[in-house]
Amino acid sequence: MAKFSTNTKTDVLIHLGIIIASLLILFFGFFFIYLPWSTNHGEAVQVPKIEGLTLDEAKKELERAGLDYEVSDSVFKAGAKPLSIISLYPKAGSTVKSNRKVFLTVAAVSAPLVKLPNIIGRSTISGKNQLLSAGLEFDQEEKIPALEENTILKVKIGNRELQPGDEVPKGSKIIFVVGDGYADQKIDMPDVVGMEQEEADLLLTGLGLSVGQIISEPSSAPAGTVIRQRPAAGPENKIRLGAPVDLWVSAGGE
Repeated sequence: MAKFSTNTKTDVLIHLGIIIASLLILFFGFFFIYLPWSTNHGEAVQVPKIEGLTLDEAKKELERAGLDYEVSDSVFKAGAKPLSIISLYPKAGSTVKSNRKVFLTVAAVSAPLVKLPNIIGRSTISGKNQLLSAGLEFDQEEKIPALEENTILKVKIGNRELQPGDEVPKGSKIIFVVGDGYADQKIDMPDVVGMEQEEADLLLTGLGLSVGQIISEPSSAPAGTVIRQRPAAGPENKIRLGAPVDLWVSAGGE
């Protein structure tokens, strides 16, 4: 067995140097030779952009890039194609080792059911907010004669009327049936023929009617004068409040 002399200070320093050099060789050998070799250091690939692709399409892209995959979650997303990629980790564009596993979140095949909140009798603004909180979407308004202006009287999907608490697919588009504020109240059709257009507009709106089409046509009457109206005036012609009245206005000349 070899013996090392430690009789002098120089011998001790030499031996200490040998020990330190050995440790350094082991350290650099492990981190710069063995570790890179065992972990395929330097064989990096970029995660492809696969959001929106179907699972089969995404699988091909990942295999082409030398990556593995695993579906980690399935969630519902309105408008997303079933089993399409919603998100992934690591994110697209990240640089990772070859054969790294990419975790995928895909769109659910069917939407989960949610309960329709009780929005009957609420304002349209309040109803929209409650739909959003429940995971539903507002589609459009349908107005019906009713004194409750901008108040939700019914809710529908397509032609099917719904009741509060009914279960519907998350993301469904809901139609509001709201009142127009006039109900079925009717008044005698006023006579605005011969008035200036502006005067006729003021009279009609003041009575709770609306101005419909304005048609200009040549006439011997002064320009801007109402020469005809629809519906015609008279107590026999009743018109519902809020209904439009079309006016023909003189353009002057014959």
